[in-house]
This record gives sequence, structure tokens and C-alpha cells, in this order.
Amino acid sequence: MLKNLFDTWCKTNLMLQIIIGIFCGIALGILLPEAGESVAFLGEFFVKALKSVAPVLVFILVLSAIAQHRSDRPTNIRGILILYLIGTFAAALCAVSACFLLKPTLLLTNIDAYDASSAPNGVLPVLKNLLMNLADNPFNAIANANYIGILAWATIVGFAMKQASDHSKVFLAELSDAVAFMVRIVIRLAPFGVFGLVAQTLSQTSFSEFASKYAILLMALVGAMLFVALVLNPLIVFVKIRRNPYPLVFTCLAESGLTAFFTRSSAANIPVNMDLCKKLNLNPDTYSVSIPLGATINMAGAAVTVTVMALAAANTLNMHIGFMESLLLSVVASLCACGASGVAGGSLLLIPLACSLFGIDNAIAAQVIGIGMIIGVIQDSAETALNSSTDVLFTAAAEMGATKNQA
Repeated sequence: MLKNLFDTWCKTNLMLQIIIGIFCGIALGILLPEAGESVAFLGEFFVKALKSVAPVLVFILVLSAIAQHRSDRPTNIRGILILYLIGTFAAALCAVSACFLLKPTLLLTNIDAYDASSAPNGVLPVLKNLLMNLADNPFNAIANANYIGILAWATIVGFAMKQASDHSKVFLAELSDAVAFMVRIVIRLAPFGVFGLVAQTLSQTSFSEFASKYAILLMALVGAMLFVALVLNPLIVFVKIRRNPYPLVFTCLAESGLTAFFTRSSAANIPVNMDLCKKLNLNPDTYSVSIPLGATINMAGAAVTVTVMALAAANTLNMHIGFMESLLLSVVASLCACGASGVAGGSLLLIPLACSLFGIDNAIAAQVIGIGMIIGVIQDSAETALNSSTDVLFTAAAEMGATKNQA
């Protein structure tokens, strides 16, 4: 009986498992608050596991992606890369605007002793903190979860490894796969971790407060993503192709975004995107490079998630984040989004990097990751749909724009 139940659970979709964990946590936290406190260790264990794997994940994924990128192929890849970067940065700016408008906050625990006055009060202290973190020893950066240092060293080593042998690059690819496997193991613990986090939160706060807090957070996240998909991306495509972009936009959302919404993996949606590019009669030499590359670095949805969650944490801690600090956050969120894992919830592990800009320690940032898991059923699905559909959209736009210019 127990074995059959265990086998059924293992075969159940992770999204459904997380939904079950959320509802069980809600029920326990409301009906038996004391029991909700007693299962808090599940959430704490899950958060600690996330903290342990995140630094290695960022370092290996960014290093491997840079080392294996080839720039000698005769394709229209440069124009596509420019669109990827513009789209991701613009998405982060949209997320900042959504946060200034809605001012989302989070339900965090153990923050009474947090000294918000230690946070930087201007862009110069942020830049100084950024430079000091950049100069950190790479091993120390990984050990202490200094994500700015990790990103810097991963970039440096990645460019250095571009000259390495093919065997070394194969090793990096296999190492990246191994790290992704580790992440998948941790993510499989999400239903139990979310159960503990929700139960603990609801045992300490009212359900109405819980619902209202995360409703505003989801409005900021999903609202920004919808604006990017339906307004910003079409505007970028129009500038490139100089004609009505919406037929192409809706085709990409319907045939790529819808599938990605349910798979919740940009990497898993690569075959779907390749097939769509073939239907659109795009150049195989171009999309065979741009689509896999886009699944790694074209992460507008991830940039939105990282930006909104970091600013929501800052709002919760009563920090005043000005325009220049938000602009710097948009740049950092765009860069770190390029290292987001292709597995479900991968972008959440990059939140500590953005939080570190404002002096938010890793213990609080890990709680923010846990909250991201709670809302991830909606947030991660919408994020992946935006990321994956934009890969095809910008590939097609770059080719159509190049063809128009040649004509």
C-alpha cells in the first residue's frame, strides 16, 4: 500500500505536487497553527538545500555557457543576440516600473533584528559594494555565496576556456548537466519545503493577509510579463521589421509559449521552437544556433522575476530604493538572468545575487526563494512561456529585418 502510494507520488507531475503541498500547508496552518510551527523544519531544510546548491549552479552554468559559445559560424546571430539583450534589459525595467506602481512586499520571518540602516542609501555605496565583491577570491565567493564575485569569475574563466580543447568543453557541458541534475533533486523537495513554509507562515499570520500579500506580488510579476509579451516585445519587433508584429507575436505565444507554460522548461521546449522556426521558413543555420542559445541567455521572464522579488524584499525591509539603484538592479538582473537554469524554478536561485546589491543577507534572500517556490506554479509557468516564445520571436524578427534591409 505504502509502496504503491510512493510510486504514484513519484510519477505525479511536480507542479501538481507543489499545488498539493500548498493546499496541505494552508489547511494545516489555519486549522492547527501549533502543528504548522512543528513542520517548519521542512521549509528550513529546503531553504538550506537551496542555499547550498545555488552558488555552484551560478558558477558552472555561466562558465559553461560562455566557454561553449562559438562566434565563427556564418549566421545572423549577432542581430539576434542584440535583440535578446535589449529585450531582457527592457523587461527588467518594466519589472521596476511594476514594483514602483504596486509596491509588493513579502511575508518574511525573523526580520525584526534586521538593521535596514545598514543598507546602502545611494548608488555610490552600491557601486562600491559591487566592486569589492568583484575582487573576491573565487573559492571564497562560492563558499560565502558572494554572487557578484561568482558571476565575475565565471565570466572570466568562461572566456578563458573558449580557447580550450573540445574535450575540455565536453567536460564542462557534462559538468553543467551534473549540476542541473543536482538542482533537479533539490527541486523535487519543493512540495515538502513549500508545505512547511506555507504552514509556518499561516500559523503566524492571517489567511487574508497571506492572500493579499501574494496577490499583489503575483500582479507585479505576471502583469510585468504580460506587458513585455503583448506591448514591449511587439514594439521591439516592429522597430526591426517595420510592419504589424502581432501575427508573429501571437503565433509564437500560441505554438511555443503555450507548450512552455506547461513544461516550465526552456530547455525542454527547444524541439518545439525548432519546429516552429521550420514552419516559419527561417534559416536553419541561424535558428539551430539561436534557439539553443536563447534557451540559455534570453531570459526576459527571469529578469522580471529576479527584479520584482529583490525589490519586494527591499520593500519588506523598509529600504528606500531610488531610480539609480533600480537601474543598476536592472542591469545586474539582466546579466544574471542569462545564467538562469533551464529547469523549473531555476531563476529563483539567482535572487540572492540581486538581493546582495542592497545588502540583504543570504538568510533573508533564501526565504525569498522559498516564497518564489510557493507562487511558482503561476510565476514560473508564465516566466518560461515568455522566455521560450521570445526565442522564436526575436530569431524571426532578426531574419525578417535582415532580409528587408538586403531588399
